[in-house]
Amino acid sequence: MKTLVVAATAAEIAPVEAALRARRDIDVLVTGVGMVATAAHCSRRLAQGSCDLALNLGLCGSFDSSLTPGVVVHVVSDRLSELGAEDDDAFLPIESLRLPSDHVVDNPKPPANVALAWLPKVSGITVNTVHGREATIAAVAARCRPQVESMEGAAFMYACRLAGVPFAQVRAVSNMVERRQRESWKIPEAIEALATVARAILQLA
Repeated sequence: MKTLVVAATAAEIAPVEAALRARRDIDVLVTGVGMVATAAHCSRRLAQGSCDLALNLGLCGSFDSSLTPGVVVHVVSDRLSELGAEDDDAFLPIESLRLPSDHVVDNPKPPANVALAWLPKVSGITVNTVHGREATIAAVAARCRPQVESMEGAAFMYACRLAGVPFAQVRAVSNMVERRQRESWKIPEAIEALATVARAILQLA
């Protein structure tokens, strides 16, 4: 079985990158940050075929107080939360504009994998601008009820769904979604936790 491992940055998979690239049954794709880069690179690679499973590994912010930095999650539903329009101070979500949209991507049948099955299943949002202002955090939390946010997740899931390739989005929480406090982020710890789970899912040496 050929597996495609997708990450936005090499840093997010640094502890396991060598092991991934040593495997003949695994391809590694580093897309760059953001949903546009992820969608474009994933779509191009998936169109080339010869892929039986796609696995997105990355970091995320958490809205959920039970999902603290270092926790690794399986995002089974993701949403393009910024799709819509402004009406003065009001935000009009795409579903209220009577326009065709496909802004929510679910994964009802994730790959059968013991290590993946043990992870908390969560819902996420994908954004161009990560949240760091109390008012906008409260607004998106009330509107979308997300547990985590990333800058790539929904784009990866959309590309996989379009290509008909089984997929899973796995992320480690690096920070809580709050007013930006970089000193409280746990990026090295999150990357190590993500690497541990990646080794278990892919049975890396």
